[in-house]
Amino acid sequence: MNIRIKSNTIKVLLTGLILAGAPGCSEDWLDPKPLSFYTPENTYNEASGLWAALVACERNMRHEYTGDGSPILTEHIFSEVAVEGTTDKTGPAQDMNLLITPDAQLNHTDFNRIGWYWLEGFKGIKYANTVISRIDEPQDYKSDAERNHILATAYFHRALRYYRLTQQFGDVPLILEEIVSPKLDFYSTDRKVILRKMKEDLVWGEEWIPDGLDRGRVPKGALQHLLIKVNLALGDFQDALAVANRLIDQGPYALMTNRFGVDAGDASKNVIWDLHRPENKSLITNTETILLVMDRVDTEGNSSGIISMRNAVPFWGSNINTPAGNKGTSDLATAPISQVTTYGRGIGRLRATWYHQSMIWDDENDLRHAPGNWMDMTDLVYNNPGIRTNDPYYGKNLQFRNDAGVVLAVDTIRSWFSWPHYKLFVPDPQRIQPQGGPTDWYIFRLAESYLLRAEAKFWLGDLTGAAQDLNEVRTRAGAAPYTAAEINIGTILDERARELYYEEPRKTELTRIARIFAQTGQAAYNGKSYNEADFSKNNFYYDRIMEKTDFYNKGVFTRHGDTYTLSPYHVLWPVPQGSIDGNTQGQINQNEGYSGFENNVPPLTTIDGD
Repeated sequence: MNIRIKSNTIKVLLTGLILAGAPGCSEDWLDPKPLSFYTPENTYNEASGLWAALVACERNMRHEYTGDGSPILTEHIFSEVAVEGTTDKTGPAQDMNLLITPDAQLNHTDFNRIGWYWLEGFKGIKYANTVISRIDEPQDYKSDAERNHILATAYFHRALRYYRLTQQFGDVPLILEEIVSPKLDFYSTDRKVILRKMKEDLVWGEEWIPDGLDRGRVPKGALQHLLIKVNLALGDFQDALAVANRLIDQGPYALMTNRFGVDAGDASKNVIWDLHRPENKSLITNTETILLVMDRVDTEGNSSGIISMRNAVPFWGSNINTPAGNKGTSDLATAPISQVTTYGRGIGRLRATWYHQSMIWDDENDLRHAPGNWMDMTDLVYNNPGIRTNDPYYGKNLQFRNDAGVVLAVDTIRSWFSWPHYKLFVPDPQRIQPQGGPTDWYIFRLAESYLLRAEAKFWLGDLTGAAQDLNEVRTRAGAAPYTAAEINIGTILDERARELYYEEPRKTELTRIARIFAQTGQAAYNGKSYNEADFSKNNFYYDRIMEKTDFYNKGVFTRHGDTYTLSPYHVLWPVPQGSIDGNTQGQINQNEGYSGFENNVPPLTTIDGD
């Protein structure tokens, strides 16, 4: 079906569209609200005002990683690298078949942040569209290059949100102009149409964004990195390779292979540790940084912190007994053996799977899994002050079982798993029990660029070239290189899991790869082939998760009695019901597998002017 989007129907985005979709919000959704943070007549008549408007996009990008129950956890939980570890209540994303529905709570710290991605994705698009629509209002541009630099940056931010939304939700409304008034007649647009438009914008913008900008701004390399992903999502593998070549071979970036930064003189550390020190991420000498967000203590607009230790370190301060039967651990900062100051007060929201803890680590020399960088539970000691004088195990390393074979962790899901200390450890001077304070954080870095180029070469059948790129990342970490014969999409995904845990949007990338298998019909390493017609019923995303984890659909229960379930249709998230219900004169489609899918209409397939 060939439906054209009229220009007067894409000018505005009703606040209800970007509402998270909680039940009972439709009346509030009807109330007119200001649709911009800025007063146009005072802000957009100068170039500096448009730059200021783009700060909202940067803040929006940063908040994916900050706070308790941060959204990036949901990206990991809907993949093979981790599961939701909160086991003391019903509601967290464990029984996906029961809890992940269009009318469920989809934007809550204790449950999941699917609704956050819908809400903030369209907010980011709104901020970018405001700049795009008003790009010719300022009269103080120093040159056409300055104007085009601003426009290309806005294109980047809009394309980043649409790249994510199309992998998370599939077909979504395409909004290309500034929000100016309420509107009730949005229609979903085919995701390929959206991605082709984003590619067009990024291709234009590559000429106009320079490299060598201040940290925190969007350099040319960031646009190129995103363009690689968009090309891969479209199946334009040769274009993806060409852009990756420009970024990696012609840009100012290089992998960090030598010691640097604040701990460079500490012989007990290594370059992997250096790479992830908060103080080192924004250093000009860190040539691996492509795009980062900046969050500092005592800086205006800072957040509550990344909270990475609370979110992704085990709940080790409780639920672990000594072999003598006493409570063994304490996360009090005042404990004589104060482990909390080193590892943080974890509560195990993000529970790494055995796949991430053990299966992918195939080289004992890999620095990313080496002692000091990687922590196992048995590296901790029994430090409960209450057992100092009456338990012989005080001060000794934790044990999983006693001599009789009894498991000593009361909750093995939440309180017993290993983690990448080098990445999750972020100093937190504002809290007595550290959780992870404000910090700079990578959005894109060159290690992922190499892995994206390896993937492009894989899809093009160049396994030798794919191995070369993957090995750039692998050997930097001290691991032995792979041969071309060992390369498949699973090998690439494994390397991404080693290198990019808590950085990459794992569900987004896994869904993108599943789509490629469906689009191309190419057989996966599991011997199966897929197609787009049955994408929500039979896909590589689901098969990969079921292959690599032992949680879902295996009768695994939490302490609260909830079971872990997952279905193939979770390859796409549900569109929040409130956004569909409030759009009374149009049709925002629901994804297959969720209630409301039966009401769908064919998505729009062209943009006005095509």
